[in-house]
Amino acid sequence: MPQGNRFEQVDEAPDDAMTLILSRDGDRLAGKFLCPASVTGGRLPKDFRGAEMPLKEAFRAAVKFANDFKVPMVVIDPDGLWQPEWGLLERQGDSAE
Repeated sequence: MPQGNRFEQVDEAPDDAMTLILSRDGDRLAGKFLCPASVTGGRLPKDFRGAEMPLKEAFRAAVKFANDFKVPMVVIDPDGLWQPEWGLLERQGDSAE
């Protein structure tokens, strides 16, 4: 995986990007992703919700989905579960646009 991947952290899933959601339930760490049909340019007939899966699998599946459908991806991570080897996770407004 190339170094320097950047991802934006948000608090709520937007309508204009796919969202990877990382969560903790006790000792269980998991991720899932949501993609609004509107962001896929008509390639999805309805909103897509990925199944909950282990963190690394969820990250890989979300990145592949975002690349395949050529949609932007953001991350909801209220418990700080993001792994540094995945890239840089920045909060909205942290970087100049």
